[in-house]
Amino acid sequence: MSRKKISIRRARPDDAAAIAALMDEPAVYANLMQMPYASEEAQRARIADSLLPGKTDLLLVAERDGKVLGSAGMHAAGAALRRRHVVVIGLSVGAQTQRQGVGTALMQALCDYADRWMGVLRIELTVYVDNAAAIALYRKFGFEEEGRHRGYALRDGRYVDALAMARLHPSPPASALAGGGEPA
Repeated sequence: MSRKKISIRRARPDDAAAIAALMDEPAVYANLMQMPYASEEAQRARIADSLLPGKTDLLLVAERDGKVLGSAGMHAAGAALRRRHVVVIGLSVGAQTQRQGVGTALMQALCDYADRWMGVLRIELTVYVDNAAAIALYRKFGFEEEGRHRGYALRDGRYVDALAMARLHPSPPASALAGGGEPA
């Protein structure tokens, strides 16, 4: 059986219902910092805000045949000037489409955008310690464990630990003029 290609694109406000439905899947929100009963209106507002001029947030969706299979986001780590080289990411893949390359496609797009277009030095994320599939995906893209947050979040009535993971740009940008030559 041949799988149709997964396409990645920037999220649009009309994706809000599909993203809310994705985030409301128990197998999805249990592994994220999301709450049950996702709001389509909140997703629509989040997407619309990310599209305003001057915003650096990147919200993506993975789709096949027009159906949203997963979503991902990249956001500035905060307003601190000394951390402007850092972004935080998160991603989600629908339960029915996990282990089909959706997470890989989203991660590839996020890393490419950060490395080639934003000049980001450091990408950070937090993942529950028992989310082995996500941890393996992140390691595949060069993320390393930097620490463990004990009792990090309440999930289904229990406090669970999470890992802090980060990836440094594999080949940080340099000026084309560094050697005195002309830009390429």
